Amino acid sequence: MQTAHTFRLPYKIHFSRCDPAGIIFYPQYFILFNDLVESWIDAILPGGYHGLVGERRIGMPTVHIESDFRAISRFGEQVWLELEVTRLGNRSITLAWRCVGTDDVVRISAVQTLVTTSLDTHKSIALPDDLRTAIG
Repeated sequence: MQTAHTFRLPYKIHFSRCDPAGIIFYPQYFILFNDLVESWIDAILPGGYHGLVGERRIGMPTVHIESDFRAISRFGEQVWLELEVTRLGNRSITLAWRCVGTDDVVRISAVQTLVTTSLDTHKSIALPDDLRTAIG
């Protein structure tokens, strides 16, 4: 069962994500995981990510990221994109994320810290109460 602390989605590696060798071009993982964060917020927060960013003008920029590329992902493969909340701060969220093949081989793992900000002032703000509650 998925909770607000863990989230997992299947994903098929598309041609548009790959380099001429037929493997995912490594910066594409960061786009996939940004999409995963958006899907996660959509799943746990009324109004979703669009409501948070577009309507409430609360940003969630990345302030730190570390990654380990462990194995390649090939065009056409099915993988799992996963995130887990490892730290919930006053103004930030730290996530651990992974891309795992159906063979259970981890392709990439990363740790990312997001900070909540006002999109009007671009300064950090407290994590919204409804988001904190949704995460638990």
